[in-house]
Amino acid sequence: MKTYLFDIGNVLLSFDFTPALNSLLGPNSKPNALLQIIDRKDEFESGQIEIDDFIKWASQLLNFQGTDEDFKHAWCHIFTPIQATWELVRKLKTDGHRLILYSNTNAIHAPHCLETYPVFEHFDHAVFSHEIGAIKPHPEFFLCSFEKFNIDPALSYYIDDLPANIEAGRSHGLNSHLYSADRHQDLLDWVATH
Repeated sequence: MKTYLFDIGNVLLSFDFTPALNSLLGPNSKPNALLQIIDRKDEFESGQIEIDDFIKWASQLLNFQGTDEDFKHAWCHIFTPIQATWELVRKLKTDGHRLILYSNTNAIHAPHCLETYPVFEHFDHAVFSHEIGAIKPHPEFFLCSFEKFNIDPALSYYIDDLPANIEAGRSHGLNSHLYSADRHQDLLDWVATH
């Protein structure tokens, strides 16, 4: 049995923050509000900002006129399934491998994804940055996950779309593949030969 570590963003789900954030803009939004929010995304994804505090801060920047639930609804509607990797997930699970979600995410997106997209039913565990207090590519993300889920890097296969994360994975001994949806066959070939 092998362990496969799947990033979520641009591996299992493509995403685009801009339309969602634009839909939240009020008439008196701050200049560069969208950029400021995206700039603080890492803080939110590493669990340094609580949900209520993040929504309050972002709503003020955006001059958002709706409720917290309206904000969450828009914030979560940024994803599009990548069906090709979903098919691979189903095959790997059928073949008896252990699957772990391995993602920088936040306390709004993570439960939404788990509840909304059926592909996540195939995963045995999840390593979410906001829960462990560290984001990829920082070493703490990898080291904490190895200990928590008894991950042997030599027997584990990590798939991510960001070069810095892949480089970090390799530096920690993980068999790592840089994924691009327009080169999906490269992933299938990599899985078949490892």
